[in-house]
Amino acid sequence: MEQEENKIKAEIVQPDIGKLSHELTYHKYLLNNDKIRSFLQKLSIPEYLAMHIIKESELTDDIYAGRTYLKDIADKMQRTVRQTSKMVKALQERGFVSWSHDGDGSEGTYVTITESGRKMLEEEEAALKKYYGKVITSYGRENLMKLLQLMKQLETVMSTEFEEMEADAIEEYGTDE
Repeated sequence: MEQEENKIKAEIVQPDIGKLSHELTYHKYLLNNDKIRSFLQKLSIPEYLAMHIIKESELTDDIYAGRTYLKDIADKMQRTVRQTSKMVKALQERGFVSWSHDGDGSEGTYVTITESGRKMLEEEEAALKKYYGKVITSYGRENLMKLLQLMKQLETVMSTEFEEMEADAIEEYGTDE
């Protein structure tokens, strides 16, 4: 097994790693800098994703009775609770979500979509569906499904490698504590 891994690593010569690293970074930038923002009229992309997470949670999670906890949103979006809190506060100020807490708040805060938030999200989703419907028709549903599967696999590998590098750095240099 180790011999096979070394063979694979040897096949990726140093110049290739640099070029491939650049290509991955460039394409990730392009995906993040997509013109999709022009289709969203009232939300940023992170706000749209958060609203969609809340909506899906309300539809599929019977346990919390339509409540989506702030920590769950943060985890799914791979953001800190502080970043997520700031974003949810902005959504609340615009009347798109209601934000409350269990007990004294120490048990967690949760978010639900308001009626105006639901209406606005439906409008945003309609614009995205129109655009992505055309993209999927041109690119092909099967191609898109394969691409999404490969992207998930790549993200898993990248996350694992990042975590291992963090652990190695902590082991080598210690923690800030």
